[in-house]
Amino acid sequence: MEHYEHLRTNKVKIINLKELNIIRMFGFFKRKKEEEKKEEEFVEIDESLLSESKKLNVRIESLKNFADTERIQNLIREGNIVFLRIKELKDKDLTELKRSVDKLKKTIIAMNGDIVGIGDDLLVICPSFARIHRG
Repeated sequence: MEHYEHLRTNKVKIINLKELNIIRMFGFFKRKKEEEKKEEEFVEIDESLLSESKKLNVRIESLKNFADTERIQNLIREGNIVFLRIKELKDKDLTELKRSVDKLKKTIIAMNGDIVGIGDDLLVICPSFARIHRG
């Protein structure tokens, strides 16, 4: 079993991984994370980069049948971030939903984009310039 040293009031105590996870759950390392947040760097952005033509498009779409997959692929290729509601197709035909999601995944992988499910009824799909943080 792996062990880690944990410093507490200038004493060294050997703890196992289970104890380490418990310590993390109760926030003993919270102070360290707060210090890391304070050290964040900020970058000044030129306001000319924020013009109307440079704005990011986020679309909220529904996947009602397999034929909608092509439309969603085109939106992603155009550089849109898509929040895709899949509940209607999931309730209607689960096999068709799987085919649609597989086709979208292949497109996203080819474009070096990202796709993630949120709950059971929503997918977030991003082109290559954006990443979804899973935390």
